[in-house]
Amino acid sequence: MRIVIAGAGDVGYHLAKLLSYEEQDIILIDRDAETLRQASSTLDVKTIRGNSTSYRILEEADISNADLLIAVTSSEETNLTTTIIGKHLGAKKTVARIENLEYLMDKEKLDLKELGIDEIISPESLAAREIKRLLKEIALTDTFDFDEGRLSMVGVTVTADSKLMDKTMVQVAQLNPDQNFVTVAILRENQTIIPHGDNVFKEGDHAYFVAEPEGVDRILKLAGKVRKDIKNVMILGGSKVGFHAAKRLSRKFNVKLIERDKEKCFELADELRNVMVICGDGRDVELLEEESIHEMDAFIAVTGNSETNIISCLVAKNHEVQKTISLVENIDYIHLSQNIGVDTMINKKLIAANFIFRYIRKGEVISLTSIHGVDAEILEFIVKDRSKIINKPIKDLNFPGGAIIGGVVRNGTGKITMGDFQFRPKDRAVVLCRPECIHAVEEYFK
Repeated sequence: MRIVIAGAGDVGYHLAKLLSYEEQDIILIDRDAETLRQASSTLDVKTIRGNSTSYRILEEADISNADLLIAVTSSEETNLTTTIIGKHLGAKKTVARIENLEYLMDKEKLDLKELGIDEIISPESLAAREIKRLLKEIALTDTFDFDEGRLSMVGVTVTADSKLMDKTMVQVAQLNPDQNFVTVAILRENQTIIPHGDNVFKEGDHAYFVAEPEGVDRILKLAGKVRKDIKNVMILGGSKVGFHAAKRLSRKFNVKLIERDKEKCFELADELRNVMVICGDGRDVELLEEESIHEMDAFIAVTGNSETNIISCLVAKNHEVQKTISLVENIDYIHLSQNIGVDTMINKKLIAANFIFRYIRKGEVISLTSIHGVDAEILEFIVKDRSKIINKPIKDLNFPGGAIIGGVVRNGTGKITMGDFQFRPKDRAVVLCRPECIHAVEEYFK
């Protein structure tokens, strides 16, 4: 597949990195020579320096033979113009990154496909959607449902009083006689571990499991966690992410939003009728205490300053808020969350890159999700009649070492798959996989 990416910033670079594992023909366009030099020194991509709205530059990228054109520069106008011109020059599919969310709300009315734009994405809107997903269960660091919850991927932090502490995978399996969950990944000190029988859980690990519905309760019990409903949420920052998160969350929770810009507060109050908007500096601990931060079930910091977001989340943790989420600009910060006490750090550009990657995989993979901070993806496949994976026990498949099969949904029932399990056509398989193994794993399901 020939893919042209306009913009070598965080979104474009991370997307190119994901795609380069699959030996795709990738062309990266950017105006900045140093950015392109760094990309070409670490990734197997071709680079072109110039403006992606230029007819000459797009011709140099052989846009007429491109299967996909993705415009993710920092300029919305450049992205829209690039995709429109690229489509008219022969690009088969186009994706544009936008900031103006009116485009998302009025997609049908605008008929962007007629102009040449097949798909639009907003990192801010995607980040707000991700925040809502992360608040599904307060006792879990992460959760994602497959086939309406028939199987789930869940994450917990291993603490000193947890029954998981210092146990091997084999010992934990013995604590789970019903075999209704399996460990698929451990995040330890920025390192992702795909676990096997002799791996041991350590204090501070972020452990991830694929589980049947009853298995989620078993995991929480072993981890020493207690289910609790979220009622009260505090959001720091009236940014686009803050606005959209408040709008989504206020349909279900009591939401307070703190913003220090007075004019913006009035605008937010007009548009967010079900949200209590407070004008003040969220770095002021006294203000947070006056607004009953100790009564909050979740605290979400999404100002434009990463350090403010991280520190305010730590303040919330100090006031016994159980769930904290911090928006950070620096992708490298995401791995720090388990070490410094913030439950989850998210990066909107990384979320956007992963969303586009899912869009590209659509058809071969029916769902794909990333775990924050973990160097792996969770994929869901439908097993086909002639797939290599059928009619053999899993233990005999010689499955890639950087991947692990977590479970299957068969005839509407979720089931954890052990070594003797054999797949059948129409099964829905859930697999955790390092990015460099995705292509190899797909070969088993073709």
